[in-house]
Amino acid sequence: MLTDTELKALRPREKAYKRADERGLYVIVMPDGARWWRFRYRYGGREKLISLGTYPDTSLKLARQKRDDARQDLARGVDPSARRQAERMAQADTFEAVAREWLALQTNKLAAITLEKATWALETFVFPQIGSKPVGKVEPADVLRLLRRIESRGKHETAHRTRQRCSQVFRFAVASGRATRDPTADLKGALAPVKTESHAAITEPKRIGELLRAIDGYQGQPSVMAALKLAPLVFVRPGELRAAAWNEFDLKEAEWRIPAARMKMDDAHVVPLSAQAVAVLEELHTITGRDKLLFPSLTSKERPISENTLNAALRRLGYAGNEMTAHGFRAMASTRLNEMGFAPDVIELQLAHKERNRVRAAYNRAERLAERRKLMQAWSDYLDGLRRGADVKAIREA
Repeated sequence: MLTDTELKALRPREKAYKRADERGLYVIVMPDGARWWRFRYRYGGREKLISLGTYPDTSLKLARQKRDDARQDLARGVDPSARRQAERMAQADTFEAVAREWLALQTNKLAAITLEKATWALETFVFPQIGSKPVGKVEPADVLRLLRRIESRGKHETAHRTRQRCSQVFRFAVASGRATRDPTADLKGALAPVKTESHAAITEPKRIGELLRAIDGYQGQPSVMAALKLAPLVFVRPGELRAAAWNEFDLKEAEWRIPAARMKMDDAHVVPLSAQAVAVLEELHTITGRDKLLFPSLTSKERPISENTLNAALRRLGYAGNEMTAHGFRAMASTRLNEMGFAPDVIELQLAHKERNRVRAAYNRAERLAERRKLMQAWSDYLDGLRRGADVKAIREA
């Protein structure tokens, strides 16, 4: 029999070697110093082996307990190796295991921010409640129970989105043969409806000028100030802006090409850059140009600033959540550009709203970039005029 003292004294050699304990248990010492527990047994007339872990993580006492458990399986006529395989298969079919497999397949399908939110919802609300259950045995009541907990916090939209993510996981499980149905289908109408609210936005010219001057006076992180300055100039979605990477930009050509994986509509998007936008980016490049991201987090350069950073900056400037949001720069641009007389199709295309007519969409992407360049420069010039407090009519006529 082995002792702990003997185990601690075992040293690696050029080749692996064994030291026996008793009743089929032994430790094998690898050339790299690892010490693996093995249990040798016979089943069905054949000699077989199973691993019981590594020493010292698996102590001598624990290794013997695992050996005894395996010997009890043999006494009942059960192959310990087959039992382990069955347990692993069962674990692979848990809701969490299937969900993580589904998430891994979405890397090139969902926009980065959408994938991040889906992962957060599943990890925060779903896995703690039903993650360990076999995906095929989750009942509608199980899902409704966790959704009710989300609703009880007043997060009605989050509850609906979480139900949607669960449904996608269940449908993937059905397609891969690990479930027979999607239990969330029985929950239609079970959740409180979501009251949709528009993102708060400033659209009055005079107030836009005041906001732009306030941004110019922002006292905070230089990269956050740059993001605030860029937001009205490019009017992309906040998630698309905050996760922007330098390899997406061609400042000489004055273009920002956002890959499809980062877009809400899963289509690559071109943002023509005005002279003002290029100037902001060139200054920002002296600060974060060596990083991957334009706006890296203070805690990690591999992650962008948080979703709430720009909204928090607007609050610091004195704008409440019901006055202006980071998303509101899109409504600002849409409202004023339509008022300025630009073609609605061009505006919608630059906002990256989905064109339902595929033929028309292809035509727009191929043929209307020149018009969009003119629009983006005219918009930046218009904002400069508002910043100076110039007369709106005079700006329009210019």
